Amino acid sequence: MTHVEDSEIIDLFFERSEQAVSELEKQYGKAVRQTAENILRDRLDAEECINDTYLKVWNSIPPQRPDYLGSYVCRIARNTAVSRLRAETAEKRNRGLDLILDELEECIPSGENVEDRIETRELTEAIDRFLSSLDYDDRFLFLRRYWYADSVKDIAAAMHLRENRLSVRLFRLREKLRKTLVKEGLLV
Repeated sequence: MTHVEDSEIIDLFFERSEQAVSELEKQYGKAVRQTAENILRDRLDAEECINDTYLKVWNSIPPQRPDYLGSYVCRIARNTAVSRLRAETAEKRNRGLDLILDELEECIPSGENVEDRIETRELTEAIDRFLSSLDYDDRFLFLRRYWYADSVKDIAAAMHLRENRLSVRLFRLREKLRKTLVKEGLLV
């Protein structure tokens, strides 16, 4: 097969065809690898995470039938990498991921302090609305930095911007998010 549509790949999973995983890897392997490597910062750990990701996708489709296969797979890769990182660094801290989380700390309350699932859902919905309000470039920038854990250097190169200018934009986006959350009563 040359280019296979997402719906065809999902159908292959429903048929339990091993070709599903190879087609998934062809279509989204680069994004899965980049996500795992950005978070784990170790090639061998990333390889294990990638394999775990494909296994989790295999086990979840069916019954799941995701609307956006690429987002679905990358979310699984990200969650798998973060879980692996937490398990491996329970005693020692990961500077790269900690730096990214520290940047967001002022504008997003810690999940550990949220006592009620409703508050968590409200926060998630507020962040979704915030992201929807951004133009494409700002949304791309925010997601690449805070969801996929890309370095400022890599994002700057992809967006053809200077790192300093990008850092200023990230600061302004975090400040805009913080103000939005304060306005909605989700942050004091």
